[in-house]
Amino acid sequence: MSSYLPEFRFRIPRGIILLIPMFFLPLASFGATGAQPSIGPVRIEFIIFGLILLGVALFHKQTFTVALTGLTVLLIFKFATDPGFHFMEHIFGDIPMKDQFLDKELRQGEWGIIINLLGLLLGFAVLSKIFEESKVPDVLPKYLPDDWKGPFMLLLFVFVMSAFLDNIAAALIGGTIALVVFRNKVHTGYLAAIVASSNAGGAGSVLGDTTTTMMWIDGVSMFNVLHAYVASISAFVFFAWFGSHQQDKYFPIVKDAPCNVTIDWKKIASVVLILIGAIASNILYDMPALGVWIALVISMLFIKVPWKEVPGAIKGTIFLLCLVLCASMMPVEELPEASWVTTLFLGFLSSVFDNIPLTKLCLDQGFYDWGMLAYAVGFGGSMVWFGSSAGVAITNKFPEGRNVVKWIKNGWHIIVAYIIGFFALYLIMGWEPADNKGHKVEAADETSQVIVERQ
Repeated sequence: MSSYLPEFRFRIPRGIILLIPMFFLPLASFGATGAQPSIGPVRIEFIIFGLILLGVALFHKQTFTVALTGLTVLLIFKFATDPGFHFMEHIFGDIPMKDQFLDKELRQGEWGIIINLLGLLLGFAVLSKIFEESKVPDVLPKYLPDDWKGPFMLLLFVFVMSAFLDNIAAALIGGTIALVVFRNKVHTGYLAAIVASSNAGGAGSVLGDTTTTMMWIDGVSMFNVLHAYVASISAFVFFAWFGSHQQDKYFPIVKDAPCNVTIDWKKIASVVLILIGAIASNILYDMPALGVWIALVISMLFIKVPWKEVPGAIKGTIFLLCLVLCASMMPVEELPEASWVTTLFLGFLSSVFDNIPLTKLCLDQGFYDWGMLAYAVGFGGSMVWFGSSAGVAITNKFPEGRNVVKWIKNGWHIIVAYIIGFFALYLIMGWEPADNKGHKVEAADETSQVIVERQ
């Protein structure tokens, strides 16, 4: 005999949705006078964004609904209270005018970031399925150690791979392998460690993360980012040890590979082609998604591409894009003065706030230690599952990871590792700020700084 238990679903009543515009009508007067509504020193936009993040944390099974509703509310608020807000300009940037072109810095808009994230998340979802169907994950238990060192080696593989690939691809490939070698029984703490490995591995490479690529394009030398690995390696040793032991106790690695497994080398060639396309397009056009989809189309000539993976990844992708758009509309025109304390804080902030606009603000401000910043905004997003695109991508494959409380509770070693890595870098390398063109900053005294040409 079976009993039926009704499933609880979080739904927003239609009446409340209809009342949302009426709620913002009294605030429209702020837009008319140019003043911006706030509660004390806190702007209303930040309160709305905070409520969105709180909703994501509380209703982890309805994150798509929460993010989409929150974006709608925020847009209504901006239209009602901010006369200077133009949605089309926010997305597509300013239209150059003849009388403005020489004396106005044009806004680029958010369209490039949105298209790139959309293409990468959907394209790499297909890539991970192709890699799974290649049967390579099935033969890996033959080469991985049987105890906790097996999960540790897998994390190390993700870390190294992320230095050359986008961190989304590295996390998804690592998650695909874990799905097979642990028979779909992956501990949440280990899932967080996979995301942390991909973010840590990409922190010191201008090819490994969108934020470091942004720095490179803006003029930061790749050698000014490289020392982020001092922090990344220190953090990795800590969280990988604990994460690997968590997974080994929860479900140890499969000891023996299945017999008569044949690797599909055509699908391996497709995976390599997609990764090469992403790297080449990232270097040439700052648009790795373009190379991914060109490679996928070419792959159709010699393999059956699993396009059925795209619909399953759409909701998670839209969720991330909603958060990115919400974050881009926050009034964060300036940051505190560049310092190691500010950088440490930005790492924690990036766990709930998109690191792309944060990085853009830091580049505009200048004179950060770019390696320290790359580690902070890159690895810091691993503390919460939606803090990085790699986390969002991997929870499309492991939906149980969307529980924020579980992620933080089981992935506590990520937070501790962030602090350990940050201070290891600070104690070994110190604070070495530079502008975007390679000029080093040296403190002349406690109140002034002198810019010195790098020798």
